[in-house]
Order: sequence, then structure tokens, then C-alpha cells
Amino acid sequence: MNIKLIAIGKTDNKNLQLLIEEYQKRLSFYIKFDLEIIPDIKNAKNLSESQQKEKEGELILSKLAPTDFLILLDENGKSFSSVEFANELQKKMNAGIKTLTYVIGGPYGFSEAVYQKAQQKISLSKMTFSHQMVRLFFIEQVYRGFTILRNEPYHHQ
Repeated sequence: MNIKLIAIGKTDNKNLQLLIEEYQKRLSFYIKFDLEIIPDIKNAKNLSESQQKEKEGELILSKLAPTDFLILLDENGKSFSSVEFANELQKKMNAGIKTLTYVIGGPYGFSEAVYQKAQQKISLSKMTFSHQMVRLFFIEQVYRGFTILRNEPYHHQ
């Protein structure tokens, strides 16, 4: 199984970028992981919230293969503990899913078309985090999930 994370906009903070790269490197020992960045929409300030979501949605959908299992990182999604998330990853691998694609939307969330295509929504927290931080938190949780599945000493219960 491959895991892909699609996110809108680049990470401006160099320290966050270094940590994201560190966890991507760690993850590479367990699974093929890709982080795909969709550039910020040009002239977004001239667009309404719904127009921006539509444009971002079109770009997100263009990055998907027909066989991708699409999961949105959404504040209204299902919450998991780290162990539950690890078990969820294992279930997806056991189901024979070729590519598990997670998406972090833009500042206003997702277009209706993206919601329609999604097979699942998960929430990292009831709190709101910057989109740049969510990337780091998510990639770290995927890494943590694989260490849990392998009974490695990274996660303490």
C-alpha cells in the first residue's frame, strides 16, 4: 500500500519543513509515502469562499487516481487514538487498498465535489491548527501508527 498526503499551499516555516522531512524519511522505512503540495490559488483574495473551495476542489480531484481511497482530514470527521489509528491503517492494508490518499483542504475546507468523492473523514483534534502544522502532526501520527503496528518503542501506552 502507498500513502499519499495532498495539501494546499507550501510550508513557509523552515523549522516545520525540516520536521516534516524528518518524519517523511522515518516513514520511508515502513511504507511508500508521498506528500503532494498543490500551490495556493492565485488571486484567492478576489474569490469568494465558495469559489476558492471549488477551485481547490478541482485541483484536489485532478490529483486522484480512480483506485485511490480518499480520506479527508476534516474537523467533523471521526477521531481516533493513536492505537486506533494504527489499527485503522492495518485494516486498510488488509483490505488490499493500493493507495490511501489523505487530503488537507484549504482555509475554508472542501468543495461539495470533494466531499462526494471521499470515502472517509477523520479529525486530528477538535482544536484548529494551522494547515502547515497539520501536515507535521498527521505525518507523525502515520509514523507512530507504523511503530505501534511493529511493537517498536516509539509509542508509550
